[in-house]
Amino acid sequence: MVVVMKLTAKPEEIAAVKQRLEEAGFQAHFIHGVKRLVIGAVGDRRVIDSLGLVALPGVEKVVPIMKPYKLVSREVKGENSLIKVKDAVFGGRELVVIAGPCAVESREQLFAAAQSVAAAGAKVLRGGAFKPRTSPYSFQGLGEKGLQLLAEAAQLTGLAVVSEVLDEPSLEMALEYVDIVQVGARNMQNFRLLQSVGRCNKPVLLKRGFSATIDEWLMAAEYILSEGNEQVILCERGIRTFETATRNTLDLSAVSLVKELSHLPVIADPSHATGNSRLVIPMSKAAVAAGADGLLVEVHPDPARALCDGPQSLSTEDFQLMMEELQGIATAMGRDL
Repeated sequence: MVVVMKLTAKPEEIAAVKQRLEEAGFQAHFIHGVKRLVIGAVGDRRVIDSLGLVALPGVEKVVPIMKPYKLVSREVKGENSLIKVKDAVFGGRELVVIAGPCAVESREQLFAAAQSVAAAGAKVLRGGAFKPRTSPYSFQGLGEKGLQLLAEAAQLTGLAVVSEVLDEPSLEMALEYVDIVQVGARNMQNFRLLQSVGRCNKPVLLKRGFSATIDEWLMAAEYILSEGNEQVILCERGIRTFETATRNTLDLSAVSLVKELSHLPVIADPSHATGNSRLVIPMSKAAVAAGADGLLVEVHPDPARALCDGPQSLSTEDFQLMMEELQGIATAMGRDL
C-alpha cells in the first residue's frame, strides 16, 4: 500500500506513521515526490484496515496497490524518477546515450572509442570487464584491469562509466571504478545479486532477461528498490522469440508500456536486440520515437577486429552519423540530445 502524507506533515508525524507500519510487520520506504512525501509499505495487506493509518495526524490518504510490484509502480510515484549520473540525467527531458565497446580489450581500443563517442555527444561510456559468454572458450574480459582502464577513460573524457557485474565479488570490485552498475540479461533473476546491488549506493542499469515477461522484469527491479536503492534504470534489450533473422526481437511496445506502469527511466539497447550493425540506427530512431529515455549502443573503433560482438557494433563514424540523425527525432519527441 501507499501512505500519502499531507504537505503540512511534520517530521514527528511521519515518524509515527513509520513506527506504526513497522510494528505491524511492514517495510516502510520513503519516496519523495515533487509535491508529496509518500511512504511505500510492503507487507500483509489483509491488516491494512486494522492499522488506523488514516486517523493519524499528517496522513492524507491510504491507497492499496494491487500490482505485484509496489515500489516501482506509478501508483507509488506519479512523476518520473530522475537519476543523475555526472552530467547525465535519466528520466527527464534529456535523451541519454550510452556508448562504447562490448568488451574492454586494450587501452588503445577503449580510449579511441571513449574519445569518439564523447565527441559525438554520448554522456556515458560502456565497456565490459566481466563478460558472461555462451561459450567458455570465448573472450571473458580483462576483469579488474578492464575496470581500471574504464576509470582512466572516464577521467580523460569526463564521461560517466557503466559496466556489468556477475556476482557479489565482481560487484564489490566494480564499485571502486564505475558510476553505474549493470545487471545483465542473464542475471536479471539472480535475486541474491539484485539484493546486493540494492544495498549499494550506485545507480543500477537492469537489463530485461531475454525470456522475461514485463511483470518479471519489474519484479526484478522491485528487489533492488526493496533493499533501499531507488536509482534503477531499466533497459529493454530484446527478447527471444521464434524469429531467427535477428539476434533477438526488440520489444518497443515494452518501452512504451513500462513508461506507463513504472516511474523508473527506460532505455533501449538496439545492438543486442538486433545483432546487426545495419539495424542499430533505424531501431535507435524507433526507440526514441517509442518514448525511450536513452540508448545503449555498442561502438568499436574497428568492429571487424572486435573480440566480442563485432557484427552488431557501430564504427565510430557510423555512431557520429546516428547521433546526427537522431537529433530531429529527439526534437520532435520533445527531448534534448
